[in-house]
Amino acid sequence: MSEIIMQIDGIEVAAEEGMTVLDAAQKAGISIPTLCYLETLEPYGACRLCTVEVEVRGRTNLVAACLYPVEKDLIVRTRTEKVDKIRKMILELLLAHAPVARGLKMQEYAEEYGADKNRFEKEPSFCIQCGLCVRYCAEIKKKNAICFVNKGPSREIQFIPEIAAKECWSCTECFPLCPTEYLQGVFVLTKALAFPSAPMGPTVEE
Repeated sequence: MSEIIMQIDGIEVAAEEGMTVLDAAQKAGISIPTLCYLETLEPYGACRLCTVEVEVRGRTNLVAACLYPVEKDLIVRTRTEKVDKIRKMILELLLAHAPVARGLKMQEYAEEYGADKNRFEKEPSFCIQCGLCVRYCAEIKKKNAICFVNKGPSREIQFIPEIAAKECWSCTECFPLCPTEYLQGVFVLTKALAFPSAPMGPTVEE
């Protein structure tokens, strides 16, 4: 694989063909926030918190770092005024879905970017649609026990009872991935309503 030389925040970074901007930044020790990214999963680009500014041949654009491929002489800026404003608004929109989210990363990002959890009207949902649980179950566990239901703002995740009864009670590996801890609540509800006699399995410690 040929080496690609690019620039991130004024630092010359060596990357490889096939890498994304996020990959290159992480390899160079440069932090870019994300809530829907996991190294072992295919890039998804759901949360857009990893938005950065890229410059190619004098033209700038805002892109999702987890999806944008590296290229020669690419210039990336991770903390411009525009980028920070976008991340702040994204966090405020996410917090409207999950105002009492206890996920550590989400709270830390909200504090870092000065996000106001009361800026937008609250939505009847605690799922931020990052897709980590759905993708982990499908790509890593190969079980497909969790899926998305509904569309638009009301889109949420749901356990498929028939599969969950066989696979999930003794697994719950997806719990720690959830940025809002909403997933555990859905799991407990599914178990209580669909299979009240099934063993609960492990839970995430408070």
